[in-house]
Amino acid sequence: MEFKKLPSPDDLLILLTVARLGRFTAVADALNTTHTTVSRRILALDKQLGGRTLERTPQGWELTQLGRTAVTAAEGIERSLSSLTSGLENGVDVVSGVVRLNTSDGFGALIATPALVRLQKQHPLLRVELLSATRRLSQNRSGVDIEVVAGSVDAGRAETILLTDYTLRLYAGTGYADVFGLPESATELAGHRFVSYVESTLQVTELARQHRTLTSEPAEFQSTSVFGQIEAVRANAGIGMLPAFMVDGQLGFVRVLPGEVAQKVQYWAAARPESLRSPSVQAVITALLQETHHRRRELLPEDPVAT
Repeated sequence: MEFKKLPSPDDLLILLTVARLGRFTAVADALNTTHTTVSRRILALDKQLGGRTLERTPQGWELTQLGRTAVTAAEGIERSLSSLTSGLENGVDVVSGVVRLNTSDGFGALIATPALVRLQKQHPLLRVELLSATRRLSQNRSGVDIEVVAGSVDAGRAETILLTDYTLRLYAGTGYADVFGLPESATELAGHRFVSYVESTLQVTELARQHRTLTSEPAEFQSTSVFGQIEAVRANAGIGMLPAFMVDGQLGFVRVLPGEVAQKVQYWAAARPESLRSPSVQAVITALLQETHHRRRELLPEDPVAT
């Protein structure tokens, strides 16, 4: 009797990582190997299974029907390996391995980081890679397990989870207010200097719109980093529309037109379906949801402003 050779478990796990990250280069980086090796192992797996497991799309590599069947087997292998290598005294910790998360810099530093550090204390075998960029949801998934984006989302094949709304308010530095005074109405804003994002690089519609609703002139100081904008306002460069959870209560700032001008934006988490089946990814998203719920009063401070 002739026995058919079984597919390599290593190759199945590589396919699972491709399904989660969507790009060979990202998989190679995550597995500390090369793009060529990833491609070669997928071709070997296709040959063993007798068909293609992946197809290229504008959104990156996507699973075929055969690929989805193979990924189900790969997830079983992953669970079995976790039970062998991650056993704890009272059972098995399935929250382990690497989770790659892309967020805007403000959310990443002040919301995601404390939540993830606490999660790692509960699950010492979990490793987190946090990348920062303020942009719209990527259509090629950018080689990450989870993306957290501000504003509206066009998710494509990704699944999305609303994390929270948050409030943006107008602020000026105390020195700016002393020298130039503060506007008493929205129409007086046009005569002031502004701090905002670099318009040519900003991809988030809601954040790009916020400055144009205040004045038709470009901001005098522009930064891709919200931290850069905060420091520019503190240094009296002009008025800025800044996240309230990052600025309220800090020395050196005064509210501009309180109760009259504000904006609400949403933070969304997005991930491929294959990533969302990972216990580690599920744990990270749960940690983010818990943190945003706990910090809701900071993210959405009371303000009698129509949004």
